[in-house]
Amino acid sequence: MTAHAFSDTAVLTGRSLRDVVRSPDTIITAALMPIAMMLMFVYVLGGAIDTGSGVGSGSYVDYLLPGILLLTVVMGISYTAFRLFLDIKGGIVERFRSMPIARSSVLWAHVLTSVVAILVSLLVVVGVALLLGFRSDAGVLAWLGVAGILVLVALALTWVAAIPGLVARSVDGASAFSYPLILLPFLSSASVPTDSMSGPVRWFAEHQPVTSIVDTIRRLLTAQPVGDDIWIALACCVGILVAAQLAATAVYRAASR
Repeated sequence: MTAHAFSDTAVLTGRSLRDVVRSPDTIITAALMPIAMMLMFVYVLGGAIDTGSGVGSGSYVDYLLPGILLLTVVMGISYTAFRLFLDIKGGIVERFRSMPIARSSVLWAHVLTSVVAILVSLLVVVGVALLLGFRSDAGVLAWLGVAGILVLVALALTWVAAIPGLVARSVDGASAFSYPLILLPFLSSASVPTDSMSGPVRWFAEHQPVTSIVDTIRRLLTAQPVGDDIWIALACCVGILVAAQLAATAVYRAASR
């Protein structure tokens, strides 16, 4: 983006963030379900789940947290589509198109706003996990690595969320796209080791991107070597980010003609 586009994006992002501050229920809602799932797994199912002797085999909350963090991101991105849809239907986006501002700034503002809101939700979830007994041997660099991966995931999925926000015909349609994504952490190593699964489910869990992302975060938090999973995770996130950004930008420009 040019300096002009950066300036426009900063102004529009500030506008969107003020809306989030005035209505913090979006952050609270995005954090509530992951926290509820974490409480259920830890206190109801955790005692019956054997995580084995591998990475993250300490307390169950230590094993579970990386998957809950991914679930928090997925819950948060639905608000990208929701806010973008409301701006389009409210005529605000049309007004922006008539102003001398960079086209890309409108979408980037929504994306960055959602990423900031997701990061706040993630901090809330980590705080609750600490209360439940989560502990990590990770150093500063490992925590920065975890934060970097989560930001990259949030960016990639938020650009995916922008597409239904642009094309949906109703509020429900704009938000409902995220429902299938919620299932992916549960069909991965997020809550149980993949070797406890059977047949096609195990194959899918071992080869889908969420497992590589979760395993990378888990190894970073337990100060273990990350292996090849980190490269698979990064490649998947960057690929999704580039493809989704190009698709969302193309849809936005087509609608602007």
